[in-house]
Amino acid sequence: MAVVTVPRENRRLESPAEIREFLSPYGISYEQWETESRVPAETSPEEILAAYAPEIDRLKQAGGYVTADVVDVNPETPGLDAMLNKFNKEHRHSEDEVRFVLSGRGIFHIHGDDDRVFAIELGPGDWINVPCGTRHWFDLCEDRRIRALRLFQDQSGWTPQYVEAGVHQNYTPVCWGPEYVPASQRVRPLAL
Repeated sequence: MAVVTVPRENRRLESPAEIREFLSPYGISYEQWETESRVPAETSPEEILAAYAPEIDRLKQAGGYVTADVVDVNPETPGLDAMLNKFNKEHRHSEDEVRFVLSGRGIFHIHGDDDRVFAIELGPGDWINVPCGTRHWFDLCEDRRIRALRLFQDQSGWTPQYVEAGVHQNYTPVCWGPEYVPASQRVRPLAL
């Protein structure tokens, strides 16, 4: 289940209805889909795409998506740090970023046009659509694992368009649960 954290407001949302209401003004869509009874964790990408074909078809029709795939990332993924470094800095895309988490956890930080920064921690069963042009960054949680279904509007996918002087430097790059605090607000222990 997703958790939205707004660090500067010391606010945490866990109810799906509250999360949808909070994200709506930012154009971000959020849904919960069934995972456990649909496909076992070790299911092949092809079987996952087949199991979620009705949802994929619905999204393709509604959002103009042309392709879907399954990404599987874990600590043993070759080049994991380099891959994460592409997306853990504030950026935008020229198309929507659509994810459905099958297993593992990840976190989107959103930098809204109202200058509010908030985090959306996603876990199994969470579906999200971050609209094109939205300033954001993404990272994995502390176990560095995620398996997710992705949809794209362009066969070749998208590349990040980095935002100069991005605010990402002021925020913790991994999920920390209720203790999540932006780096700029953390208290450092005094050296003795």
